[in-house]
Amino acid sequence: MFWLGFTGVAYSYFGYPLVLLVWGRFRPRAVGRDPAYLPQVSVVLPVHNEQKNLPGRLANLQALDYPAERLDVFVVSDASTDATSDIVRKFQATDPRIQLIELSGRGGKAGGLNAGVAAATGEVIVFTDAGIEVEPESLRALVAPLADPKVGCVSAEDRVEGRGGEALYGRYELFLRDRESRVASVVGASGSYYAQRRELVPHFPDGIAPDLLSVLHVVDQGYRAISEPLARGRMGAVRSPSSEFRRKVRTLLRGMTGLFAYRHLLNPFRAGPFAFILASHKLARWLVPVFLVVMLVANVSLASDPFYGSMLLFHVGFYVAGIGALAGIPGLRRLLAARIPAYFINVNAAIAVAWWRYLRGERMEVWSPSSR
Repeated sequence: MFWLGFTGVAYSYFGYPLVLLVWGRFRPRAVGRDPAYLPQVSVVLPVHNEQKNLPGRLANLQALDYPAERLDVFVVSDASTDATSDIVRKFQATDPRIQLIELSGRGGKAGGLNAGVAAATGEVIVFTDAGIEVEPESLRALVAPLADPKVGCVSAEDRVEGRGGEALYGRYELFLRDRESRVASVVGASGSYYAQRRELVPHFPDGIAPDLLSVLHVVDQGYRAISEPLARGRMGAVRSPSSEFRRKVRTLLRGMTGLFAYRHLLNPFRAGPFAFILASHKLARWLVPVFLVVMLVANVSLASDPFYGSMLLFHVGFYVAGIGALAGIPGLRRLLAARIPAYFINVNAAIAVAWWRYLRGERMEVWSPSSR
């Protein structure tokens, strides 16, 4: 039982990346990127009470190195009660590419996205949010892979600034996306910045993560979803472990809802190699809390054996360091050897809570964005 749990954890975090490395070396799939491909692009930016971040975000979009006549921006204000709409109007007065859509009642992110897509005119829809700053040349890089008729969705690389657990975990996820792109498709786009062919954009229902839904829908239609390393953006880390925990629970709950809505893609006879990628990246990762409990219980039962006794000491030290860092103990919060266990514990506790809420029938609909 101990080694069963250990194998589950080890495969989820280390074995699967190793498989992707080997797979990409022997069976790579190319993407026909064309830097000269400049389609009509509509950016959809749903916001709720973003008066603090919105001016910088709109200025960042205006600075994109992309033909002005081929770009428009639809800002969807989801029943904002601050100065969000007024800020958009000021930008709109000097830049006709920027359009404001105001929703009178909270529709959540799904409602904002649907309203923006309905108004958009571009053949490519770019979804973004107010929490990311993108590089000027990123949009050209983001749409270039769509010149390949087999590619339906392209994710940017959103790098979390800092040296904390979220930043390290973000780099790990970017590595997986890059390797998945080389062999088949990614399993989820960057929720902060990604592009999709308009004809492949689904209706976004409440309770499903839009970035995951976009990818699953594209793959289900026979296209590829890839990550583009030259389309880069930056965002700040979530300010506190408790905020990060709530964000993860929300994201995971919406992700689980999306995965089981498209559970037929776990069938290799239906989805081919993508079924393996989806099962390894999502399902196996979401089972890690079960593997951890099995491993710990078995380790305690085997503590009288010298080898397993030493493993139990490591076990206890790992959890004590992580929980201490989460509790804010100053000496531990500054140590990387404690920050990594802290983030690992926080993430897997969030997975366990998300499972509990999902199995109880709860679904996430409207929420306020995390403070970064």
